Amino acid sequence: MWCDPLALKRSVDTQAAYERRFPTCPLIPMFVGSDVISEHKSEDGATHNIERRCKLDVDAPRLLKRMTGVDYVYFIQKNSLNRRERTLHIESHNETFSNRVVIYELCCYSVHPENEEWTCFEQSASLDIKSFFGFESTVEKIAMKQYASSIKKGKEIIEFYMKELEEEGVTHIPRWAPAPAFPVASSTPARLELPVTPSIAIPVSSTRDANPSGEGTGSSPLGSPAEPLAGTPDDKLDADYIKRYLGDLTPLQESCLIRLRQWLQETHKGKIPKDQHILRFLRARDFNMDKAREILCQSLTWRKLHQVDYLLETWNSPQVLQDHYTGGWHHHDKDGRPLYILRLGQMDTKGLVRALGEESLLRHVLSINEEGLRRCEENTKVFGRPISCWTCLVDLEGLNMRHLWRPGVKALLRIIEVVEANYPETLGRLLILRAPRVFPVLWTLVSPFIDENTRKKFLIYAGNDYQGPGGLVDYIDKEVIPDFLGGECMCEIPEGGLVPKSMYRTAEELENDDIRLWTDTIYQSASVFKGSPHELLIEIIDAASVITWDFDVCKGDVVFNIFHSKRAPQPPKKDTLSAHVITSPGGNNVQLIDKSWTLGQDYSMVESPLTCKEGESVQGSHITRWPGFYILQWKFHSMPACSATNLPRVDDVLATLQVSSHKCKVMYYTEVLGSEDFRNACCDVQSLGSMTSLESSHSGFSQLSAATTASSQSQSSSMISR
Repeated sequence: MWCDPLALKRSVDTQAAYERRFPTCPLIPMFVGSDVISEHKSEDGATHNIERRCKLDVDAPRLLKRMTGVDYVYFIQKNSLNRRERTLHIESHNETFSNRVVIYELCCYSVHPENEEWTCFEQSASLDIKSFFGFESTVEKIAMKQYASSIKKGKEIIEFYMKELEEEGVTHIPRWAPAPAFPVASSTPARLELPVTPSIAIPVSSTRDANPSGEGTGSSPLGSPAEPLAGTPDDKLDADYIKRYLGDLTPLQESCLIRLRQWLQETHKGKIPKDQHILRFLRARDFNMDKAREILCQSLTWRKLHQVDYLLETWNSPQVLQDHYTGGWHHHDKDGRPLYILRLGQMDTKGLVRALGEESLLRHVLSINEEGLRRCEENTKVFGRPISCWTCLVDLEGLNMRHLWRPGVKALLRIIEVVEANYPETLGRLLILRAPRVFPVLWTLVSPFIDENTRKKFLIYAGNDYQGPGGLVDYIDKEVIPDFLGGECMCEIPEGGLVPKSMYRTAEELENDDIRLWTDTIYQSASVFKGSPHELLIEIIDAASVITWDFDVCKGDVVFNIFHSKRAPQPPKKDTLSAHVITSPGGNNVQLIDKSWTLGQDYSMVESPLTCKEGESVQGSHITRWPGFYILQWKFHSMPACSATNLPRVDDVLATLQVSSHKCKVMYYTEVLGSEDFRNACCDVQSLGSMTSLESSHSGFSQLSAATTASSQSQSSSMISR
């Protein structure tokens, strides 16, 4: 699923500019033609619907085109213009190969709720490849490339045609108003001013069916009136807080941050990251709510699974790293960003991989990133302005072909992949110094795995170019330039050197160590299939014990149930193909409740079913009333059909499209407290009032969710038109 927003600061009607893209558009070479299939206008002129068949010359390998027997790909596009609500909805899906590949795209233009001179644009798409002659991976890459290209050009094309309209003298198109039902006596026609519907400017999926009104979520049903973003103090952040901790934010960006934080408060209670951390993921996805929420939830689950939040306290760097890893923190740059220096050319990458393994190197790099986050917070306090990223200086003197050792490059690519996914927008600038002739080879291997926005932050110097104008002195104070780069500051970074071969370890030793490093977790993973729930058996001896749980919904939507039975379910049969056990590469699936059992007779439900959506983190507890066997069940949740309205809800459509298979995944941890432990716990928390839920002490994110200066404490709030 992809999604990207943008804003256009124009007063010309977007629809008038958009229609100029047809029947062909010279700015989109792959778009070679289109035909109108159907067209309908309402009697009052308020709505205008057009359906087109578009012809695309996709940039695909000639061999693939010859094998599939097609030269062009056809898409069906439906445009729905609503002048009353001042919106333009565009839906498109592929006609070619629709039985093998399903591509669905949805765009929405709407008037900004705060400034009528702005047009908001939301674009999203989904891709589901069922089969494609064995070229599924190639088709996915082609689709990603084409979609990224269209996203990049979308704003440019609209603005091009807006400028063209202005050059023709069309600088303003009056707002639509319905024709009067009877003659107006006045010589001046009455003008009907309709309220703007701001709820579609930033669509946010409702996270709880129990809150249909949208209160507290910052969203409202499509087409219904909603309060402007400036309507309540909770909808804004304190201006001083923004300036001090977050930096410059537009009203739209501020609103995205608030809404994503509200969603996390509803679904990740007790583990809310700081605003700075949420903001990094929003910036990494150009403030697209859905996409930022997806990668943020994945990252929080990853941190939780591998206990990354406690890495700085638990990770002890091996001596070989202390002696041979040529990197370390060194003061800060001119902008106050922490400065990390890596002498990659002096590092024996092969020796480190052979002595430590891939996982140990990865953990060390993660500890560096965690330390970087901590230093950014410290520098924010020291300099009195928001510092959310660091500067990295990489010295390549000594880089040669031995650094291109295949396992070493593989380890580097893995590290880049993990860091890109979980530490977005933490690199402010990367200075690459003394790049040798072999560097272009390494760059060719590595650059495709680095995000385009990150690559823009790279500054590469060959030879001694860094010593002149535009070099290091532009970014780092002269007095802190390291001595090995011609400066006067002593740098305590290890000089590296070859790792002794006596420290090399066998593949078996490294594999066992890797398993120990990354499986040392209290959480388990399980797959949930349609018709095949995952079930966990807990035996209770003493009544009044407490079953606690903490689980994350990594993929799909699930329903969580708790059952009780006086008799134990039969153990899963591994030697049959019955419904008891289903195994899959993505995780275990165990079914304990026999199909012959009857609810209410053989077993009973002790808690109301809880529907949990993808990305949610759930903690809770149950006080047992009877001894026996308790079964925790995670069951696949089917999406309900859209209600019979004129148009289906956009959130429902997108949610349905995201479900590409009948499979969900959960990560869970359970614990049983004995009745004596429970009574002691109650005594400890009596001062806190009634205890309705026991949360696992392992589930917090102390580094990311520590107390942040609360903007809501101040009575003043920032101006939305700032």
